[in-house]
Amino acid sequence: MPTPLQSRLPYDFRDQRPLPGIRPTRVEDWLDQDDAYAGQMAERDRLLRINRDSVVVMDASATSAAIELLDMIVALLGASQQDRYRRPDGIEVPIDHTDPMATLARLVQEDLCILQKRGDEHVLTAATLCFPASWTLAEKFLKPLVRIHVPIERYDVNVAKRVQRLFDGVQPGRPLWRFNALWYDQPDLHQPRLERDKQDRPSSRTGRYLRSERQIVLRLPQSDAVVFSIHTYVLSPESVTAQFGAQAASV
Repeated sequence: MPTPLQSRLPYDFRDQRPLPGIRPTRVEDWLDQDDAYAGQMAERDRLLRINRDSVVVMDASATSAAIELLDMIVALLGASQQDRYRRPDGIEVPIDHTDPMATLARLVQEDLCILQKRGDEHVLTAATLCFPASWTLAEKFLKPLVRIHVPIERYDVNVAKRVQRLFDGVQPGRPLWRFNALWYDQPDLHQPRLERDKQDRPSSRTGRYLRSERQIVLRLPQSDAVVFSIHTYVLSPESVTAQFGAQAASV
């Protein structure tokens, strides 16, 4: 099946800020259904069928937070029936509170990570990650923020402290967002890489396809867990040129 590509980004990828590059947003603007929706949701369904253990994880300690997140997203989607949701592509998804993370993976385009405070850092305790950009859940699950960001060179001690303060300080109902932008040789959405595989990692200067993640940090009011969501956009060279001009790839 061809990789579903978006025709445009909802922001200018050239307007990047230094890490962590955070901006305020609204809960109402959190979830996005773009022009690649049907194709991306079909790919999420396929990955869950053939490779569930690599794209969904949940520690028992995250159960309450995962159910809270599921209920929040069901409400935001405006599901008319609490036991199922008919997606815009016509697929009906059962709302299964006994399997909240897998259910979430089929409801929205966003990958969703739940982090809970343990000691001085937030730890990844549950996630749906259908579209990894050069990382794997197996190496990050139950790891704290600093360990999660290995091997990102720019994630130094100062950035780590700023990110931890951000996770400590984000308030319910006041989410924050940022984006990244990398150039990949292939448009595939599911691109896991182990930390030791340093060759062929994408950069901001090479590759044909623009891959950009809209990342949102949001606090769940009841469990106090933090959600880190990732909406993945992949644009062809032609779409990048159409939206941003022929010189955009050199930014």
